Amino acid sequence: MKLYYSPGACSLSPHIVAREGKLPVELSRVTFDGAVRTTAEGEDFFVVNPKGGYVPALRLDSGEVLAEGVAIIQYLADQSSETLTPEKGSMDYYRMLEWLTFISSEIHKGFSPLYNPAITDEAKEAQIKKIFGRLTFVEAELGNHSYLIGDALTLPDAYLYTILRWSKKFAMDLSGHPNISAFMARMDAREGVKEALKEEGLEAFTA
Repeated sequence: MKLYYSPGACSLSPHIVAREGKLPVELSRVTFDGAVRTTAEGEDFFVVNPKGGYVPALRLDSGEVLAEGVAIIQYLADQSSETLTPEKGSMDYYRMLEWLTFISSEIHKGFSPLYNPAITDEAKEAQIKKIFGRLTFVEAELGNHSYLIGDALTLPDAYLYTILRWSKKFAMDLSGHPNISAFMARMDAREGVKEALKEEGLEAFTA
């Protein structure tokens, strides 16, 4: 399998899942140059992923390409002998799906406007306030256990960690959320996370 990524982008989530799952995933860095997007092999990335040319994308051994981060991490978990999801059919499994949806629609999507260079300071402030509103719920939930679902890492943890790393880019101070801060440090310390960060040339969040 080959994972197409850009350092620190949302593709870090499946990268972490692949390393936590001890899967032999090959990496292909996608370079963004204006409207042009090129893989490490010189391919036009819009051909690899015609759905907007965004990362992540996963080329399977069959040659098929799977896009959308949430679908990719669930596929990777199914290929791994490591336990990265709760038992299918259990309530915790549906809680996992609930978390993945919440992170995607309420937190990940919340950061998107901040990357618009035309955003006004007023709109930026309002958007950050909205994100922190969503994080109030996350902070409370992480006060109950080490990870989002109990005390073992599951897929939403990799996704949340990836998205919250962007808070530094926008000078969002998470110190008022001690449970989230502890979670980020806990993720930093995981070997799979360390390996993924090293391969992408990134520092730990708390570094």
